[in-house]
Amino acid sequence: MDPEDFEYSIATTPPTRFQRRLATGITAALILSFSALVPFGAVQLPQINSFVPTVEAIIFITDLTTSALIFNQFAIVGRRSLLILANGYLFSGLIVIPHALSYPGAFTPAGLFGHAIQSTPWLFTFWHFGFSVAVLGFAALNGRQQTTDGDEGPAASAIYGRVVVVVCLVCALTWLVAAQERILPPLMLDEVRFAPLANYVTIVTFVTSCIALLVLWIRQRSTLDLWLCVATIATVVEQATTAFVIASRFSVGFYVGRIFSVIVSIVVLMALLSETVRVYAMLSNANKRLRRERESKLTNLQAAIAAIGHEMRQPLTAITTKGSAARRFLSSESPDLSRVAKLLQDILDSGFRASEVLESIGALFKGGGQDLRPVQVNDLIRDSLKLLHDDLQRHDVAVHTHLALRLPSVAGHRGQLQEVIFNLIQNAIEAMEGVERNARFVHIETGCVDSKAVAISVADSGPGIEPDKVDTIFEAFVTTKAKGKGLGLAISEMIIARHGGKISARSDAIGGARFQIMLPISEVTNSSANAQVIMSPVV
Repeated sequence: MDPEDFEYSIATTPPTRFQRRLATGITAALILSFSALVPFGAVQLPQINSFVPTVEAIIFITDLTTSALIFNQFAIVGRRSLLILANGYLFSGLIVIPHALSYPGAFTPAGLFGHAIQSTPWLFTFWHFGFSVAVLGFAALNGRQQTTDGDEGPAASAIYGRVVVVVCLVCALTWLVAAQERILPPLMLDEVRFAPLANYVTIVTFVTSCIALLVLWIRQRSTLDLWLCVATIATVVEQATTAFVIASRFSVGFYVGRIFSVIVSIVVLMALLSETVRVYAMLSNANKRLRRERESKLTNLQAAIAAIGHEMRQPLTAITTKGSAARRFLSSESPDLSRVAKLLQDILDSGFRASEVLESIGALFKGGGQDLRPVQVNDLIRDSLKLLHDDLQRHDVAVHTHLALRLPSVAGHRGQLQEVIFNLIQNAIEAMEGVERNARFVHIETGCVDSKAVAISVADSGPGIEPDKVDTIFEAFVTTKAKGKGLGLAISEMIIARHGGKISARSDAIGGARFQIMLPISEVTNSSANAQVIMSPVV
């Protein structure tokens, strides 16, 4: 997903299979609890005056938190339905304040509103009816309208305006039940028993909740819809308990009904918090992946630069050395023009080689498929020995070659494969610096293995490879030389792997290091290797 198009919200993402199963389990538990409650709901229990304010303090905190989180979702996706739902939770969280204050025995024997015993049930009715209407409004408008299109200004204005309206509505209803109680039909016979009208009023709220649940169930698409369905089911169960099971306060049904109220308030909150944590985890993992990708790109860039520097060192050194020699010969009184011409030709060859190095390294780090063509391995070895002729002579290194005749071609990138052979021979020369000059030998062999692969072996008479470094010798920046950078063999291993082959290293029993390359035979050639061996003279 393009980060610029990323818009994650619990109101837009579909629920997972686990979430559906969990929601189904909670719904089944609610229904079973209600079924078990019906026979005992009317049984009276001792009056616990602290129960109601404790429960409603929990509802106050959870509903306000839920409202704030849904307002935040509205600011993200801009759906008017979310604004309505957030207002419903805000209304529910605020109206519990006057309801708890007016409850007889909660803070004072008659409640803080005096002996207005009808205030509390009417506030309870407004509370649940208002929440059910908000859920119905959310379900009716779900996913239909966009309002802010991500503009923070209009979203904030809409939120602040609705908050003011809800606060004013709660204050107005509180004033109505406190100051104008006489105009409201009685819902309580006394401080404990409900009036017959209370059941009918509660049925209206019950029916509204059922309609909201039906519409929400039909139109549910997102994770928020799923968990709001569970909360609405808990509301329906609570209303059914109040309307059909209990007839007075402080009964079994009364206490259980308040527990259902707490479930209504925490279900959506837990879903919102869970999704918030999940989004945070997703963003954290995405940030880690971005950092790793950036570090990987920087590492690849550093490796490419180091590889170019490593491979360009030899041709550039040859150019500067032979250029200086040519200038010195030309400045003499009787310059040897033939020798100068040879030096200039060597300079041109080194320049062409530098160009090939740049092209080969660029193709290696570019990634993707390469243009592989049939390549004769024996020709690569001869060309490499020609390029290193001066180095071999300067270090008194003798070279013996055993090149199989009519060796099959391999499919590869000529420049890259020549770099591998060139690196192996050059490493052998450098490895024998501490060996006596008359004991410096390089043995190069080629052959065919089971008509499937071409084998190339480069061995030297140096000190060999330390046993603890054999397994890591092809890793980048691992070197056995005091002034080495540890890139030559790493690049060689990368090139051979790109060609579908394998390179290995070991120390010979008689001393020295032996590197072996296995490359698959090109399908376009059908020639087979000949067992005849050519012994070249010492170089």
